[in-house]
Amino acid sequence: MEEISFKIIVADSTHKKYSEQITAEMENSAKARGTGIAKRSPAYIETKMDEGKAVIALTSDGIWAGFCYIEAWGHGKFVANSGLIVSPQFRKYGLARKIKQEVFKLSRKKYPESKIFGLTTGAAVMKINSELGYIPVSYSDLTDDQEFWKGCQSCVNYEILMSKNRQNCLCTAMLYDPQAKKNHTEDLALRDDFEKELKLFDRWVRLKKFVMLKLTKSKDTLKSIFL
Repeated sequence: MEEISFKIIVADSTHKKYSEQITAEMENSAKARGTGIAKRSPAYIETKMDEGKAVIALTSDGIWAGFCYIEAWGHGKFVANSGLIVSPQFRKYGLARKIKQEVFKLSRKKYPESKIFGLTTGAAVMKINSELGYIPVSYSDLTDDQEFWKGCQSCVNYEILMSKNRQNCLCTAMLYDPQAKKNHTEDLALRDDFEKELKLFDRWVRLKKFVMLKLTKSKDTLKSIFL
């Protein structure tokens, strides 16, 4: 594989020219996975750049390679690193991990007391989160900020989320708590177990997806018969 040098920096107003490319790739990636992420407009991404709440990856030639941004919820008690995306041509270079590491550092700098959480269906992202200190949690451990959950409305699996009273969906919830003791035995054990069983966990996530989608299709079939 050809060696490519990337520059990963805090995005600012000079990077707004990439906003349409970023949002288009976010949407394409969600469609390819068959899952959804909260749909964002170029204007929203540009706001994050203006606020210094985003990280962008560029090649030495100035070609856009990746992006991720920060969202704060519950009056700053919770923070999410959202919209992680890598341009297809630059995947397989370990760039997603580097971007996650940088946006995590930025989150800790801007919100040192906040809990950082994420929802994902990807095993690769789960592994990266685990390396940063996240642990799997239930949805009830996440923010109850209504604006955050409204963001799920553009996801293709929103009906599943609501049918589960917002307590479960295809995504896995993970949380980093800065207040947790670093030597907390239970947290460390859980994290170690998660890393060791990541492949098994990924299989469980795919089974979960299969079951939930099958149930949804069954409900749709019944509706078409009786309505």
